[in-house]
Amino acid sequence: MPVPLRFGGIALACAVTLPLAACATGSPTLVETVSDQTSTASAPCGLFFDDFDYGDHTDPALRAQGWNVRSWDGGPGVPGASWDADNVSFAQEDGNSVLRLTSTTDGTPAGTSQAELTFGEEKFHEGTYAAMVKFADAPVSGQDGDTVLQTFYTITPLAYDNDPDYSELDFEYLPNSGWGAPAEAMYLTSYHTYQRDPWVADNVSDVVNRSFEGWRDLVIQVEDGVVRYYVDTHLVAEHSGKYYPSSPMSINFNQWFIDMTGHVGGPSTYVQDVDWVYHQQGESVAPEEVNRRVGEQRNAGVSRVDGVVLGGGC
Repeated sequence: MPVPLRFGGIALACAVTLPLAACATGSPTLVETVSDQTSTASAPCGLFFDDFDYGDHTDPALRAQGWNVRSWDGGPGVPGASWDADNVSFAQEDGNSVLRLTSTTDGTPAGTSQAELTFGEEKFHEGTYAAMVKFADAPVSGQDGDTVLQTFYTITPLAYDNDPDYSELDFEYLPNSGWGAPAEAMYLTSYHTYQRDPWVADNVSDVVNRSFEGWRDLVIQVEDGVVRYYVDTHLVAEHSGKYYPSSPMSINFNQWFIDMTGHVGGPSTYVQDVDWVYHQQGESVAPEEVNRRVGEQRNAGVSRVDGVVLGGGC
């Protein structure tokens, strides 16, 4: 039976246009289909798609698809906070399986646990990245006000301070202010590089100051020296020049706390959901077309596809 897609229905009031710059384009790659169900659908070249149809964070299929559930310490977030594998789960919502990231804080580092799902290989570069993400402005339990951060991002590990091969592209939603934002804010950020200590970031960022609560279509196009960010089919940021990614990246989702300044009362728990994630290598796919292609995969019963091979060809 066809599975319905969700569409974010709220338009944004702004669009940012910045100067463009030239850069080399990538090449498409070989496709390989992995499905939980029998399907005759053929995947387009260089396609990555995951419907997040898993049992729990220990499901062998999750690791086989290339995902890592974070359980190791370190940044970002509050120093001393933990990243717990149990905070990554899978739930049913409106007939769809969704990735669920659950993060909790009692206002102390020891009482703060965060959630992250990372792809284990940096092999995604030029093309289109997309995800359907549900942002939340309030906790599911406890008092509101924490400076929680909900994300969909791509990244290359920093080999050393100011590494020129570092790349990062971010959707970062702050439902309760932080980083100088007055209230709810969405940051669209592209990194050239950074220095760890003291912190010095070489990036460019645009911010939309409004609520993005609920399901949102998030799309990044990376092509011909230009990075374009879309929310619910609307262009909200455009970056170029040295901020264009210089190396392949991984795809990631996390939910963490910037600091403890906004916490009141006892423990508060926040949830971020992800319905699906998509990447098409070497092609700028329009946001509306992304939804159509995702619908094709889901209607054909395809749960996951990974046809992106670093340095490969179709």
